Amino acid sequence: MLLAAGFAQAQQYRWVDDKGRLHYSDTPPAKAKDIRKTDGKTESPAEDRPQQVPFELQQAQKDFPVTLYTAPNCQEPCELARTALNKRGVPFTEVPVVSAETLEQLKSKAGVESVPVLVVGRSVLNAFEPTRYDSLLDSAGYPKQGVLAARSQRAPAPPEGYEAPPVAEPVRTEPAAAPAKPGPYDPSGLKSNRSDKPGPYLVPGSAN
Repeated sequence: MLLAAGFAQAQQYRWVDDKGRLHYSDTPPAKAKDIRKTDGKTESPAEDRPQQVPFELQQAQKDFPVTLYTAPNCQEPCELARTALNKRGVPFTEVPVVSAETLEQLKSKAGVESVPVLVVGRSVLNAFEPTRYDSLLDSAGYPKQGVLAARSQRAPAPPEGYEAPPVAEPVRTEPAAAPAKPGPYDPSGLKSNRSDKPGPYLVPGSAN
């Protein structure tokens, strides 16, 4: 006991070395940083200390948990949604839609097969819109942006062997354009004997 007490009294300084490591000794070295006197009790490194969660956030998480549905082949929209939640510091669960089971889960929650989808409690947003995200989180009682520290949650890695489905080309459903009827004020330059000359209203790249 006497040895322990003597050791505690010898630890008079807390200091940080050039690699950011925390030390305690009775005499800090000349190149030590952040030197502080102590009462003989050591401190846990900041990353080991329990983080204080604001009551407002605890209550919002309990009553209105946040879930974000994404997919590996959803690039910009899903990343924007994820970034918005991280920037505001909102804890969330991300569910990648990579199987028939997660697809059915998405459909039962949102009634759609597209992502991103944000679920806050029982409220659902089927697309990323910054103002609507903030409005929904505000109504659920989550702290405003800037109150909580920003997060850095990343997209979950797709399961081994997962292959994203091919993206189908959009199908044109526009009705065929009626034949141009040239007249004295026809601005297109189309003539009945020059049907191969496109006018200014023809969609570029169309098959017509």
